[in-house]
Amino acid sequence: MVDIDHLEFGLETFGDIVANEDGSLQTAAQSIRQIVKEGQLADELGVSVFGVGEHHRPDYSVSSPETVLGALASVTDQIKLAIAVTVLSSDDPVRVYERFATLDALSSGRAQVMLGRGSFTESFPLFGYDLTDYDDLFNEKLALYDLLRREKPVTWSGKFRASLKDQDVYPKTDHGRLETYIGIGGSPESIIRSVKVGYKVIIAIIGGQAMRFKPYIDLYHAAAQQLHRPEYPIAVHSHGFIADDEDEAVEVAFKNIKANFDRIGLTRGWAPMSREQFDGETKVGSFYVGTPEHVAQRIARTIAQLDLGRFDLVYGAGNQTAAQREHMIELYGTQVIPRVKEILAETAVAK
Repeated sequence: MVDIDHLEFGLETFGDIVANEDGSLQTAAQSIRQIVKEGQLADELGVSVFGVGEHHRPDYSVSSPETVLGALASVTDQIKLAIAVTVLSSDDPVRVYERFATLDALSSGRAQVMLGRGSFTESFPLFGYDLTDYDDLFNEKLALYDLLRREKPVTWSGKFRASLKDQDVYPKTDHGRLETYIGIGGSPESIIRSVKVGYKVIIAIIGGQAMRFKPYIDLYHAAAQQLHRPEYPIAVHSHGFIADDEDEAVEVAFKNIKANFDRIGLTRGWAPMSREQFDGETKVGSFYVGTPEHVAQRIARTIAQLDLGRFDLVYGAGNQTAAQREHMIELYGTQVIPRVKEILAETAVAK
């Protein structure tokens, strides 16, 4: 049964370039400053987590999310500051630890690491890595990060970076360990890997019905029990858009989410998104689009079906305006989150 008292709600942005009211696009610099404003707003509204993605391509503004989160640390008080996700395979685990330990210090313990293999691969050639080593890179670097996260001297050797011998890494965190998730796209191997290292899990559900991920969640709990590893509440993230009017929400979301997915699909062999496909995702799939009541009903259903401990809404996909993005955040914080909790409480009483 869902633990409503400890249920978390997050917002994530991949750093999409913001549109002006006349349809022109802001610069990356302007878009980054807008993200800081949005994170500050989310904090004021009591949202649990604010996540910023890492990308190295022209349609996204953020390639150094830790820097953006550091700026947010200075203008927020309560919200957890997360990366969504850091592409560990093409990064250095030592530098990942150092950057987030620094963010943790700036934010008084609110830093949150999400590690992933990377669904976008631009960082691999950029930083000199071969995609044929995709799995080996992540496995090796995760093993090193896990040692570093313990905040003890590390002796380690591997294939892709220099060895370490009784090496301490600084700064240390005040509470002894960085909170860390592993981002999962949906494979049994990723679930088992996360269980073995004892990390929290966040599942990216970007299409189809959420219930198709129930077997992966069941596998997580079964593996944790069998391997005597800690069990944490499961988190998911999915795309969405909220507006006061249903038709407005659908039209804004279709225009922008379609453009975003079609652009990415050019490099991945996806067919262009049809209106039928989009409408299916907003009704029974994994796009949470509509009025606050519609979105709250659908989020509550997903949380209950999957027995989640956290739900993150990915906002701002495509080139939405600053006003659209900010109003969506306001509706999410003031109407959707309270309504989801109310629906779940009513369901629990009915049972």
